[in-house]
Amino acid sequence: MAHFHIKKKKGRPYLYVREIARVDGKPKVVSQIYIGSPDKVLTLVTGGTQDVLTLKVEEFGALWLAQQIGRDIDLCGIVDNIIPRGDREKGPTVGEYFLYCVWNRMVEAVSKNKISEWYQRTAIQHIRPVDLNELTGKRFWEKWDRVSEADLRQMARAFFERVWQAESPAADCLLFDTSNYYTFMASHTPSELAQRGKNKEGRHNLRQIGLGLMVARGSRLPLFYSVYPGNLHDSKHFEAVMDEMFGIVCGFNQTKERLTVVIDKGMNADGNFAWIDEHSRIHFITTYSTYFAKDLAATPLDRFEPADTRSNRRLENLPGDRLLVYRTRGEYWGKQRTVVITYTPATARKQQYTFESKQETIRQELILMRAKVKDQAPHWRKPDIIRERYVRLCERLHMSSQLYELEFDQSGGSLSMSFRKDGNFVRSKQAMFGKNIIITDNTDWTTGDIVEASLDRWQVEDRFRSSKDDDVIGMRPFRHWTDSKIRCHLFTCVVAMTCLRRIELKLAASGIKRTAEDVMDDMRHLHYVLALRKGSRKPDRRLETPSKTQVEVLSAFGHYVDESGVLHSSKS
Repeated sequence: MAHFHIKKKKGRPYLYVREIARVDGKPKVVSQIYIGSPDKVLTLVTGGTQDVLTLKVEEFGALWLAQQIGRDIDLCGIVDNIIPRGDREKGPTVGEYFLYCVWNRMVEAVSKNKISEWYQRTAIQHIRPVDLNELTGKRFWEKWDRVSEADLRQMARAFFERVWQAESPAADCLLFDTSNYYTFMASHTPSELAQRGKNKEGRHNLRQIGLGLMVARGSRLPLFYSVYPGNLHDSKHFEAVMDEMFGIVCGFNQTKERLTVVIDKGMNADGNFAWIDEHSRIHFITTYSTYFAKDLAATPLDRFEPADTRSNRRLENLPGDRLLVYRTRGEYWGKQRTVVITYTPATARKQQYTFESKQETIRQELILMRAKVKDQAPHWRKPDIIRERYVRLCERLHMSSQLYELEFDQSGGSLSMSFRKDGNFVRSKQAMFGKNIIITDNTDWTTGDIVEASLDRWQVEDRFRSSKDDDVIGMRPFRHWTDSKIRCHLFTCVVAMTCLRRIELKLAASGIKRTAEDVMDDMRHLHYVLALRKGSRKPDRRLETPSKTQVEVLSAFGHYVDESGVLHSSKS
């Protein structure tokens, strides 16, 4: 509770407003605000012109929401059960350091060096009191030094098990995908995780770290994650984690119903599907590159029919935009599988436009090349060098050099050049536009169900997009330079990602469809205000009047703010 406190310096009184809370079981001053002389307060109380003297304004709503969504999970308790407080350890526990980091990631991600400064702007002392002097980057590193890779795996498993118990997500169909995050780590900094590889954002020159994520289809709740070196191929990583991943999820489910994992073609490998085939409970749906099945991808459109999907049902009045499918069978990875070829008209039109645009660019460049050869320009007199330039041009535009055939003639003493478009190549290329190949061992599924499940891979991709938000979660930039700290950082980010998704599900259950990022930004503007009111002899705290959208969020979590600015539970 806030109270006045007078300090005397050189015999003169100075008035402060102090707030005391219990930190580690002991009373501690958590807030101290200088007011001025006693006369200033007396003037306000007895007849000054100012009705309210605002002493302090703190962010409250978003941090309170982060606390509410994590009550049933108790991340702090999970961590402290695995890494208990040492005999002489003082200050926050290891679990509390993880918790305060996760809350920051859910609201406004900052570095560990700035986390104490950030918390000073919030009402943390009225939500979960902590000595902010302990929340320094150095203290984070010291605490996280006690956390091993095995500890993190145990913590993650316990965390996801409680998420499962709290949310009971449907787990008959799971979505797995991988992404990578580039770092600015120097080449000479030792790290097994940060390696150079094919970066999905085109930053191939930088060291990167890989992350695998499995989410439940529909709820989009993460159920498993894994960290791996940035130079490891997706299929190799999938092979390495399959045993652990499916063992954990099957353990959560506690039933004998079958599980289907939806993956991308990057995970395709003979060994991976041999492992899945050995487990009768586990099935797969994957995509397959049209490059390796050109004859299949060139299937004429007159064999296709509209798919029975949600999106197609919404396009009944636009039959030309509906997704088309053709179902067949084929032998892949040593067994007969169900194969579904899809055709998306909008994608085909886009690919056709891009192809024609690039084709015209190449044609114009070839016309210029031909003119230079005709003029016998320097460096344009050797056919092999000219062909090499043409190949490089095609590579730059991500086009095949088969598009045009170049011919050279040296009769008459001078070199001449001509080119001709390969019509067969163009037709075969156009026949594959808008096509995608799906392969599954779920032979009893309807074509519509197979297509819907494959299309739902966007749900795990959406989780990766949210992790790259600079303000919320903020998985990068990596401000950690050792593998152990990187793993701890990624764990907090995945926990924050999961909690934010749980907020969305909680609100959706109350009919509120908003993104977690939008909600947290809105709730940050619900402030906790310390003020001295005219006629009052002591300061008091109250919440600002919430907006309509803030009222909806509070109500969804079973709370409301009364007229005097006090937060109440609707159940009380």
